[in-house]
Amino acid sequence: MTTPERRPIPGVGVVCVDGDRILLVQRSRGPYQGCWAVPGGKVDFGESMRDAARREVQEETGLHVELGPVVWTGDAITEHEHYVLVDFLGTVTGGQLAAADDAADARWVAFGDLAGFPLTPTMAELIELVRP
Repeated sequence: MTTPERRPIPGVGVVCVDGDRILLVQRSRGPYQGCWAVPGGKVDFGESMRDAARREVQEETGLHVELGPVVWTGDAITEHEHYVLVDFLGTVTGGQLAAADDAADARWVAFGDLAGFPLTPTMAELIELVRP
């Protein structure tokens, strides 16, 4: 029997900062369930990374965003999965904040309060890049 080839999975995230707050979602499933991160997810076949990023924010938070430049790239590697991640800077342009899809919760969190939130492993590096 042949072992299937394992390849990294492309993923995107969107970093929305409003003054001294950052938009975070609590993961309801998958790797790091219960941890907090910027909204994001997998890129679908045939979908651009920017389209995937906008879609994921809307699905998880109900918010619409305009995307800016890439602010972080990296990898999230677990025992069973390897994600290659690209995070864009985002500006909220509309919608109503409400957790949905695979987000158990969605909220604006003050940078000073982040110590009280269990964050996904990649968030520490990202926060240092975007913290005002």
